[in-house]
Order: sequence, then structure tokens, then C-alpha cells
Amino acid sequence: QVKLVESGGGHVQAGDSLRLSCAASGLTFSYYSMGWFRQAPGKERELVAVISRNGGWTEYAESVKGRFTISRDNGKKMVYLQMNTLQPEDTALYYCAADRTILTVLNTSPGDYDYWGQGTQVSVSS
Repeated sequence: QVKLVESGGGHVQAGDSLRLSCAASGLTFSYYSMGWFRQAPGKERELVAVISRNGGWTEYAESVKGRFTISRDNGKKMVYLQMNTLQPEDTALYYCAADRTILTVLNTSPGDYDYWGQGTQVSVSS
């Protein structure tokens, strides 16, 4: 049974930092690219960042470039999202997702992902 469990969310002030973690189990982790998505109330789920199977390629939403960093540890089956200089518009439920794909492919659509976590809430006050 595949499980993705997110942690690290919270309520912070604008300008603060948070580090989200996602623990994966029940899958061959290195076969999957991993993405972080977010969904704010009344909005569609959107890609925040994605990292390739070996960590060699990453892609970010324009709104988080330069502020967020995605990374992974295949030995620990973990993926991380370091979020700096958080802004109120970053407030959302953040999801970790796994995409079974070839090495260099980075999919950005939620529909391409095979497995999802339950999400962790990030709230940023101004």
C-alpha cells in the first residue's frame, strides 16, 4: 500500500520560513518524480515544484521561484520543500504527490500523478 505523509505545515507571519516534509512508503521511490502542489479555498490545485527521480532536474511555479526549494533523499524516501519569505498568497493546503515516469520527465498537471498525500496546511498572516 502506497502512503505519502506530509508534515511541517503551520501558521506563520509573512517573511517567515517553513520546511515541509513528505515521507513515502510502499513504492520504489526512485522510480517516481515527486511534486508539491497546493490548493487554496475556491482555487484549483496548482503545481508548486517538482523534482526528477534522481533529483537532477527541478521545476517551479513562477510565483515561488527564488523563494522555495524542492529536494529529495532517495535513501530515506523523503521529499522536502523549503519555503522562504512566505507571503499571505502562499496560504493553502500543500500536497505531496508521486508520478511514475521516466528519468527526465517532469509533469506539471495533477492528473499525471499516481499517488497523493492528505496534505498539510500552511497559513501565512500579513
